[in-house]
Amino acid sequence: MPQQPGSDVPELTPVVDPTSPHPPSQRVDARLSRRRRASARPPGASRWRAQSNHPAIWTPWLYMLPGLALFAIFFVWPAAQAMQLAFYKYNGISAPVMIGTENFERMFNDPRFSEALVNSFLFLAGMIPLAVAVPLLLAVLVNQKIPGIQAFRLAIVMPVVVSMVAVAVTWKYVLDAQGILSWIVTSVGIADEPTAWLLSSDWALPCLIIIEGWKSMGIYMMIYLAGLQAIPADLYEAAQIDGAGIRHRLMKITVPLMIPYVAVTSTMAMLDAMQVFTSVYVMTRGGPQDSTMTLGYYVWSKAFEDYEFGYANAIALVLWAIMIILAVVNYQITKERR
Repeated sequence: MPQQPGSDVPELTPVVDPTSPHPPSQRVDARLSRRRRASARPPGASRWRAQSNHPAIWTPWLYMLPGLALFAIFFVWPAAQAMQLAFYKYNGISAPVMIGTENFERMFNDPRFSEALVNSFLFLAGMIPLAVAVPLLLAVLVNQKIPGIQAFRLAIVMPVVVSMVAVAVTWKYVLDAQGILSWIVTSVGIADEPTAWLLSSDWALPCLIIIEGWKSMGIYMMIYLAGLQAIPADLYEAAQIDGAGIRHRLMKITVPLMIPYVAVTSTMAMLDAMQVFTSVYVMTRGGPQDSTMTLGYYVWSKAFEDYEFGYANAIALVLWAIMIILAVVNYQITKERR
């Protein structure tokens, strides 16, 4: 067989094997194909590794193995233990005693649990506007090219990086009867005498809602700001050419395209509102008269003040189920609007 110009395959002379059922031309083509495959294989690669895809299947799992191990140790195993302990009576000292569903039966007959559940949903209702509507308007504002907008953006985001304990202690002094808020209210004539806002059953919960919403408003605004900057400017330009005003551009372009980001922020706000603890612990301890008792604080109170760990785990299990239901419902609603 003559060698082709520029080919690196040496010339092969067909050898006739009288015992082979194949003609010489087929045997030569087979040898050429094997040699070309061998030359195309990377240097040093074994025949098994070149022909097998099994190592590529396990490679992603090997990279994820450390994270999955930590997830199983610090989340899956404690969650399984908590679910099991919800059916026991346990004070942290003596051995756990199996009591079946008594903790859940007691829970639904517990007036303090009912009060905590109502307060948590009130907290949720107050947090949603502060996490969805107000941060979106702020994001639209800081997305404009206005002099000094960088300082305003920094002022909104700054509370996010501050510890909730420091924020709660600061606001506790502000809302005291001798604090600056009472002084302002009495100075302008709104009230005749100073008011201890956190000692009032009518004002304590709204104050906590405002503080929690004010602190987390910056992170929600940044999420919205990322979404706004992803919207093509051509859409606004075309709408402006068609005569759409600011309000129409906001309602017809911005809000519909921001629905996925609304889904994220509303889910985060719902989960934070249902398990709020730090501000309640630092500022009110659930008072006055359980007016700020939330489910998150009630779980801690039953576990570490009354040492009823089984009952606390039962409440935490119900709280976990409520949070999952809220997240699923929110996902379905935003999915349909999307």
